[in-house]
Amino acid sequence: MAPGKQGKSAGASENPSVTLFREYLRIDTMHPKPDYDAAVQFLERVGTDLGLVCQKVEVCQGRVVLVLTWPGTNPRLRSILLNSHTDVVPVFEEHWTYPPFEAIKDSQGNIYARGAQDMKCVSIQYLEAIRRLKTEGKSFARTIHLSFVPDEEVGGHKGMVMFLRRPEFKALNVGFALDEGLASPSDTYSVFYGEKSPWWIKVKCTGSPGHGSRFITNTAAEKMHKVITSFLAFRESEKQRLKSDTSLTLGDVTSLNLTMLEGGVSFNVVPSEMAVGFDIRIPPTVDLKAFEEQVAAWCQAAGDGVTYEFHQKCMDQHITSTEESDPWWKAFSGVCRDMKLPLKLEIFPAATDSRYIRAAGYPALGFSPMNRTPVLLHDHNEFLNEDVFLRGIDIYAHLLPALASVPPLSAEG
Repeated sequence: MAPGKQGKSAGASENPSVTLFREYLRIDTMHPKPDYDAAVQFLERVGTDLGLVCQKVEVCQGRVVLVLTWPGTNPRLRSILLNSHTDVVPVFEEHWTYPPFEAIKDSQGNIYARGAQDMKCVSIQYLEAIRRLKTEGKSFARTIHLSFVPDEEVGGHKGMVMFLRRPEFKALNVGFALDEGLASPSDTYSVFYGEKSPWWIKVKCTGSPGHGSRFITNTAAEKMHKVITSFLAFRESEKQRLKSDTSLTLGDVTSLNLTMLEGGVSFNVVPSEMAVGFDIRIPPTVDLKAFEEQVAAWCQAAGDGVTYEFHQKCMDQHITSTEESDPWWKAFSGVCRDMKLPLKLEIFPAATDSRYIRAAGYPALGFSPMNRTPVLLHDHNEFLNEDVFLRGIDIYAHLLPALASVPPLSAEG
């Protein structure tokens, strides 16, 4: 699926679902100034066209969550939540083959745009699957809600986090949620049942200052060297563990990266303080208390005057059941078996709004139906092939009836 020649912008033969997808991609919701108003207006227009109930929830100033609802025949049953975010990450336009907000489709059917994979595709796939089901006259016992949230790409604190605290969310009576996953370069489809806990740690080292021409003892730099050596030795051990065991995925090991360095005022002055920042992503299988004790031990071993502080410390380790006895998983996996979709169960290597949904007590799976597709979220030349996109609509058109028809659970009477 290498770039082909630029195709026509939209011919009469283009599938209307693809045309709608490309229209959404052209709305610039890139940080730091996402056009959320345009996105909400577009999605509200589509929802109204589908006969869905529209609700806008302003979780804070300038941040609106749009909820589109397809009522079920038994509103007492817990609902299905289809979540997606409307924002996208910045681009370096000089590295793109085509302008990132024009949704150019090349001769091979590859659609290039920021958000093509992450995750405007899924938003439209949800909507177009519902369009198909409603056209077929289908109805289901459970209500289906679609939530379109802002600010996922900057941590979700003014999006899903605030939405979950609102009475409007509680009123949705959610029983199970779907959210974003990742593309898969192989034939398999990745399904994410949990996420790593992100820890952002800043280590500060203090020591003796002095002139740059002397051998000062007990310097901040010497302590910093020991700290960095300990952290990066652990990084290398996890890297080798992933490399040597083919059964492991990135979500199964702890990733650690040095992302910031601070210190120094002049070339000829030995600084009295230096700092280093680490981005650490910890799988739910790791004992978080023991891991923090290890961090403390690395800092203590570097000498006196070495302290650490958290800029982010997620302690949630909730995972969603993938046991066949679980009714939600049974419905989801049963459809995939019937459609002969090979699944790969994984821990998500980064972070999505699913972590907040699970932490609030709701089972959630991360799933983006994109196989045979390179993983290009946040990358240059992000694209999705139109055939893969359309296949995803077909998959959701089978998944939604199964999930919305899960028999009443014991807690539901």
